[in-house]
Amino acid sequence: MSRLSVPNLETDTGPSGQIYAQIKRAVGSVPNAYTAIAAHSPAALKAMVAADAVLAGGSLSKRDQEIIKTVVSAVGGCDYCVAAHSHFAKLAGVKADALKQIRDGEPTGDAKYDVLIDFVRKLARSSGTVSDEDFAAIKAAGYSDAQLVEISLAFATIVFTNVFNRINDTDIDFPAVA
Repeated sequence: MSRLSVPNLETDTGPSGQIYAQIKRAVGSVPNAYTAIAAHSPAALKAMVAADAVLAGGSLSKRDQEIIKTVVSAVGGCDYCVAAHSHFAKLAGVKADALKQIRDGEPTGDAKYDVLIDFVRKLARSSGTVSDEDFAAIKAAGYSDAQLVEISLAFATIVFTNVFNRINDTDIDFPAVA
Protein backbone atom coordinates (compact mmCIF):
# COMPACT_ATOMS: atom_id res chain seq x y z
CA MET A 1 0.00 0.00 0.00
CA SER A 2 1.27 3.45 -0.85
CA ARG A 3 2.93 5.20 2.06
CA LEU A 4 1.90 8.79 1.23
CA SER A 5 -1.66 9.99 1.54
CA VAL A 6 -3.48 10.98 -1.63
CA PRO A 7 -6.66 13.08 -1.87
CA ASN A 8 -9.69 12.02 -3.85
CA LEU A 9 -9.02 12.76 -7.51
CA GLU A 10 -12.61 13.71 -8.22
CA THR A 11 -12.93 16.29 -5.44
CA ASP A 12 -9.46 17.88 -5.46
CA THR A 13 -9.89 21.34 -7.01
CA GLY A 14 -6.56 22.82 -5.89
CA PRO A 15 -3.32 22.90 -7.88
CA SER A 16 -3.07 19.09 -7.80
CA GLY A 17 -6.63 18.74 -9.05
CA GLN A 18 -5.92 20.99 -12.00
CA ILE A 19 -2.96 18.82 -12.99
CA TYR A 20 -5.02 15.64 -12.52
CA ALA A 21 -7.69 17.03 -14.86
CA GLN A 22 -5.05 17.87 -17.50
CA ILE A 23 -3.54 14.37 -17.34
CA LYS A 24 -6.95 12.71 -17.36
CA ARG A 25 -7.89 14.65 -20.50
CA ALA A 26 -4.62 13.64 -22.18
CA VAL A 27 -4.44 9.94 -21.31
CA GLY A 28 -7.83 8.99 -19.88
CA SER A 29 -6.74 8.35 -16.31
CA VAL A 30 -4.23 9.53 -13.75
CA PRO A 31 -1.58 6.94 -12.80
CA ASN A 32 -1.14 6.38 -9.07
CA ALA A 33 2.44 7.66 -9.22
CA TYR A 34 1.34 10.98 -10.71
CA THR A 35 -1.49 11.26 -8.19
CA ALA A 36 0.88 10.83 -5.27
CA ILE A 37 3.53 13.18 -6.67
CA ALA A 38 1.02 15.97 -7.38
CA ALA A 39 -0.68 15.56 -4.01
CA HIS A 40 2.52 16.61 -2.28
CA SER A 41 4.30 18.69 -4.94
CA PRO A 42 2.24 19.89 -7.90
CA ALA A 43 5.35 21.68 -9.17
CA ALA A 44 7.27 18.39 -9.30
CA LEU A 45 4.58 16.78 -11.43
CA LYS A 46 4.43 19.87 -13.66
CA ALA A 47 8.18 19.51 -14.18
CA MET A 48 7.73 15.84 -15.09
CA VAL A 49 4.95 16.63 -17.56
CA ALA A 50 7.07 19.42 -19.07
CA ALA A 51 10.06 17.09 -19.46
CA ASP A 52 7.85 14.50 -21.16
CA ALA A 53 6.58 17.22 -23.51
CA VAL A 54 10.18 18.08 -24.41
CA LEU A 55 10.84 14.41 -25.16
CA ALA A 56 7.65 14.16 -27.22
CA GLY A 57 8.87 17.06 -29.37
CA GLY A 58 12.34 15.58 -29.80
CA SER A 59 13.74 13.14 -32.29
CA LEU A 60 13.76 10.00 -30.14
CA SER A 61 10.81 7.81 -30.98
CA LYS A 62 8.24 6.95 -28.33
CA ARG A 63 9.54 3.40 -28.64
CA ASP A 64 13.11 4.57 -27.85
CA GLN A 65 11.86 6.54 -24.86
CA GLU A 66 9.90 3.62 -23.44
CA ILE A 67 12.80 1.23 -23.99
CA ILE A 68 15.06 3.62 -22.06
CA LYS A 69 12.54 3.95 -19.23
CA THR A 70 11.97 0.20 -19.07
CA VAL A 71 15.70 -0.57 -18.95
CA VAL A 72 16.40 1.98 -16.20
CA SER A 73 13.40 0.76 -14.20
CA ALA A 74 14.45 -2.89 -14.52
CA VAL A 75 18.03 -2.13 -13.46
CA GLY A 76 16.77 0.05 -10.60
CA GLY A 77 14.25 -2.53 -9.42
CA CYS A 78 11.19 -0.27 -9.57
CA ASP A 79 8.27 -2.66 -10.03
CA TYR A 80 5.83 0.22 -10.57
CA CYS A 81 7.85 1.78 -13.39
CA VAL A 82 8.66 -1.59 -14.96
CA ALA A 83 4.92 -2.29 -15.20
CA ALA A 84 4.06 1.22 -16.41
CA HIS A 85 6.74 1.49 -19.05
CA SER A 86 6.36 -2.11 -20.23
CA HIS A 87 2.71 -1.19 -20.85
CA PHE A 88 3.63 2.03 -22.67
CA ALA A 89 6.37 0.22 -24.64
CA LYS A 90 3.78 -2.28 -25.87
CA LEU A 91 1.57 0.62 -26.95
CA ALA A 92 4.61 2.03 -28.80
CA GLY A 93 5.03 -1.22 -30.72
CA VAL A 94 7.52 -3.24 -28.67
CA LYS A 95 6.54 -6.91 -28.75
CA ALA A 96 6.02 -8.81 -25.47
CA ASP A 97 8.93 -11.19 -26.08
CA ALA A 98 11.29 -8.28 -26.80
CA LEU A 99 10.13 -6.56 -23.60
CA LYS A 100 10.95 -9.64 -21.58
CA GLN A 101 14.39 -9.77 -23.19
CA ILE A 102 14.91 -6.07 -22.43
CA ARG A 103 13.94 -6.52 -18.78
CA ASP A 104 16.09 -9.65 -18.46
CA GLY A 105 19.16 -8.03 -20.04
CA GLU A 106 19.13 -10.29 -23.08
CA PRO A 107 19.63 -9.23 -26.72
CA THR A 108 16.43 -8.63 -28.70
CA GLY A 109 17.93 -9.31 -32.12
CA ASP A 110 17.39 -5.72 -33.27
CA ALA A 111 20.94 -4.37 -33.59
CA LYS A 112 20.10 -0.67 -33.17
CA TYR A 113 17.85 -1.22 -30.17
CA ASP A 114 20.31 -3.63 -28.59
CA VAL A 115 23.01 -0.93 -28.72
CA LEU A 116 20.59 1.55 -27.08
CA ILE A 117 19.59 -1.00 -24.42
CA ASP A 118 23.22 -1.85 -23.67
CA PHE A 119 24.19 1.84 -23.50
CA VAL A 120 21.35 2.72 -21.13
CA ARG A 121 21.95 -0.37 -18.98
CA LYS A 122 25.61 0.67 -18.62
CA LEU A 123 24.54 4.21 -17.72
CA ALA A 124 22.19 2.86 -15.05
CA ARG A 125 24.78 0.52 -13.56
CA SER A 126 27.64 3.05 -13.59
CA SER A 127 25.92 6.23 -12.36
CA GLY A 128 26.19 7.64 -15.86
CA THR A 129 29.79 6.81 -16.72
CA VAL A 130 30.38 5.27 -20.15
CA SER A 131 33.56 4.28 -21.92
CA ASP A 132 34.79 5.70 -25.20
CA GLU A 133 33.83 2.35 -26.77
CA ASP A 134 30.25 2.63 -25.47
CA PHE A 135 30.03 6.19 -26.80
CA ALA A 136 31.39 5.11 -30.18
CA ALA A 137 28.89 2.22 -30.32
CA ILE A 138 25.83 4.42 -29.66
CA LYS A 139 27.02 6.93 -32.27
CA ALA A 140 27.74 4.13 -34.79
CA ALA A 141 24.20 2.83 -34.23
CA GLY A 142 22.95 6.14 -35.61
CA TYR A 143 22.04 8.11 -32.51
CA SER A 144 22.74 11.83 -32.92
CA ASP A 145 24.22 14.27 -30.44
CA ALA A 146 20.73 15.72 -29.90
CA GLN A 147 19.38 12.22 -29.23
CA LEU A 148 22.11 11.66 -26.64
CA VAL A 149 20.73 14.73 -24.84
CA GLU A 150 17.23 13.26 -25.10
CA ILE A 151 18.46 9.88 -23.83
CA SER A 152 19.89 11.74 -20.84
CA LEU A 153 16.59 13.54 -20.22
CA ALA A 154 14.55 10.33 -20.48
CA PHE A 155 17.03 8.70 -18.10
CA ALA A 156 16.75 11.58 -15.61
CA THR A 157 12.95 11.62 -15.59
CA ILE A 158 12.67 7.88 -15.00
CA VAL A 159 15.25 7.94 -12.21
CA PHE A 160 13.05 10.51 -10.44
CA THR A 161 9.92 8.36 -10.71
CA ASN A 162 11.84 5.18 -9.83
CA VAL A 163 13.14 6.75 -6.64
CA PHE A 164 9.79 8.31 -5.76
CA ASN A 165 7.88 5.07 -6.31
CA ARG A 166 10.39 3.12 -4.24
CA ILE A 167 10.03 5.65 -1.39
CA ASN A 168 6.23 5.67 -1.66
CA ASP A 169 5.78 1.97 -2.45
CA THR A 170 3.21 3.15 -4.98
CA ASP A 171 0.35 0.75 -5.68
CA ILE A 172 0.76 -0.61 -9.21
CA ASP A 173 -2.17 0.32 -11.44
CA PHE A 174 -0.80 -1.08 -14.71
CA PRO A 175 -1.07 -4.59 -16.16
CA ALA A 176 1.14 -7.19 -14.49
CA VAL A 177 4.46 -7.85 -16.19
CA ALA A 178 4.69 -11.35 -17.65
